[in-house]
Amino acid sequence: MLGKTLKFIFSLSLLLLILGCKENSVGQHKLLAEQSGEELNTSGGERSKDKQSSRSEAASKRSKRPNREQLRKTLTPLQYYVTQEDGTERAFDNEYLDNKREGIYVDIVSGEPLFASVDKYDSRTGWPSFTKPLEPENIVEKEDRSFFMVRTELRSKHADSHLGHLFPDGPPPTGLRYCMNSAALRFISKEDLEKEGYGKYKKLFEGKRE
Repeated sequence: MLGKTLKFIFSLSLLLLILGCKENSVGQHKLLAEQSGEELNTSGGERSKDKQSSRSEAASKRSKRPNREQLRKTLTPLQYYVTQEDGTERAFDNEYLDNKREGIYVDIVSGEPLFASVDKYDSRTGWPSFTKPLEPENIVEKEDRSFFMVRTELRSKHADSHLGHLFPDGPPPTGLRYCMNSAALRFISKEDLEKEGYGKYKKLFEGKRE
């Protein structure tokens, strides 16, 4: 009888020991799996954050147009009215109408190159006019039906500034008149092209007399 009792106790102890080992092993595997998952999740999360940060920085760099409040501080009332509210400055009373210096004209907001003095001519309309743009891809054409007319409005691509209008009454070789508001432009003389970051356009004026 005693022998059977001891045998039973021994078997029970062995069973409990085996179960305990299994539970401990399962627990360890579970813990390792959880830790591994946390590391993967953490690593993935960090990579995701890095990607999002990179995309955000890239988008920020591509964005060249300040917000309206910033523009109100940096532009004159006339410049703001023309570029942001689609206004038109007074004819024969604007900054670049009679400007005959050699150089280029860029968007007053973004600085994107728009026109060159080599394509400027006297249209006798009261606004600076050009036969063609310096960088056509920086000019966006839109239909304008204001004032009971159908015209072609011109806007800058990156800053979306209102620039002026396009008319089919220009001189050869294009027969076009890009009629601009001086207030939408900033003039950079050929002497300042290099220091202003537009050095590649110096070739337009090479060989010309001072």
